[in-house]
Amino acid sequence: MPDVVVIGAGVVGAACAHYAARAGLDVVVLDRGPVAGGTTGAGEGNVLVSDKEPGPELDLAVLSAGLWRELAGLGGFEYEPKGGLVVAEDDEVLAALTALAAGQGVEHTVVEAGRLTDYEPHLAPGFAGGVFYPQDAQVQPMLAAATLLRKGARGAGRGTPSLRTGVTVTGFLRDGERVTGVRTDRGDIPAGAVVNAAGTWGGEVAALAGVHLPILPRRGFILVTEPLDEPLVLHKVYTAAYVTNVASDSAGLETSAVVEGTPSGPVLIGASRERVGFDRTVSIPVLERLARQAVELFPALAARRVIRAYCGFRPYCPDHLPVIGEDPRAPGLYHACGHEGAGIGLAPATGHLIAQALTGGRPGLDLSPFRPDRFDPDRSGTGTPAKEG
Repeated sequence: MPDVVVIGAGVVGAACAHYAARAGLDVVVLDRGPVAGGTTGAGEGNVLVSDKEPGPELDLAVLSAGLWRELAGLGGFEYEPKGGLVVAEDDEVLAALTALAAGQGVEHTVVEAGRLTDYEPHLAPGFAGGVFYPQDAQVQPMLAAATLLRKGARGAGRGTPSLRTGVTVTGFLRDGERVTGVRTDRGDIPAGAVVNAAGTWGGEVAALAGVHLPILPRRGFILVTEPLDEPLVLHKVYTAAYVTNVASDSAGLETSAVVEGTPSGPVLIGASRERVGFDRTVSIPVLERLARQAVELFPALAARRVIRAYCGFRPYCPDHLPVIGEDPRAPGLYHACGHEGAGIGLAPATGHLIAQALTGGRPGLDLSPFRPDRFDPDRSGTGTPAKEG
C-alpha cells in the first residue's frame, strides 16, 4: 500500500510527488490524461514574484522561486532566471508600481524612462518607466513536470513516484470520516493519505469526498510566433495592467500585454482572462487584441508571423489564494490546487509544504491563509472570504 496517492500529474501534482518521495514516502500519481495534459501544458511557465501583492501568496512565491533555482540542478528542463520588467504607461501608474514594489520587500530596481531600453532595446518609446525584478524566471512547464516525476527522489535513497496515467478517480475509500485511499475506474487503491492536485478540476475531486472547494476555470489564450533568428525580448515584459487583471474578480474578458522570448526562438504573447466554463472555442477578437497589445510593447513584432494559438483554464479561487493542506472535513485528504495562473511558479513551494504536512513536520510557512475549509459558510459565516494580505 502506498503512503500517498497524488491525483493529478500536472506540475503541482508532480511537485507534491517529488517532495513526498524525497521525504521517504512511497508515492503513486494518478491522472486520467497524460503528464501535463491539463493547465500545465497550456501555461507560459511563469515563475513570478513581481505580480504578487504583499501577503501569503507573495511569501509562497518567494519560497518557490528559491526552490525552482535548486530544482534546476536536476537538469532535464529549461529554466531561465532572466528577470521580469513591468512597464508603466504614465507617471501615475509608475507611482503605483513603485509603491507596490516597495511594499513587497523583494529585490527590485526602479527603472527610469530613459533606461528602459538598457533592459529591452526593442521596447516601444513613450513609457514613463518601470520596475525590474531579478527573481522572476521562466520554466518549460511540461518538461518540468515530467522531470519532477522522473527524478522524484534523486539523492534521497528512494525510488521515484509510480505514475499511472489513463486512470480516473471516481471516489474515495473511507474509514469513518477519514480518507484512506481512492476508488478508480481501474480498481481501488488504499493509501495512507491522498493529495488532490487536480488543478482546475480540484473542486470536482473535492466533491467526491463530500467537501466544497469553489474552484472555477478561467480561460486564457496564448499566441506563439515563428522562431526568431535573434532574441527580440530579453526578459519577461508586461504592462502594469497585468497586475490588476491577476487580482480581478471579474468574470468578463480582461487582457493585458505580456511578452517573453523562449530559448528555442518563438515569442509567447498573452494574457487574457475570462470565466466561460470549459469553452475551448477560439476567440479571434481576443487573439487580435493580444497581438495588438504585444505590438504596442514591441513594434518589431508587427513583422513577425504568429504560427499558432492555444488556450488553457486557470484554476480560479474567489480570494485568489491556492488551497493547500489537510482538509479537516475529510482527514487524510490534502489539497494542493486553486493556484489560478500562478501554479507553475508556486508548484515547488506547494509540494514542499504538502510533504512537510504529510510527514508530520512543521510547515515552513503558515498554511492558515490557504486552509481548505475557509470557504465553508459554517466556519466563517460567509462563503467568500476577503483576500488576505
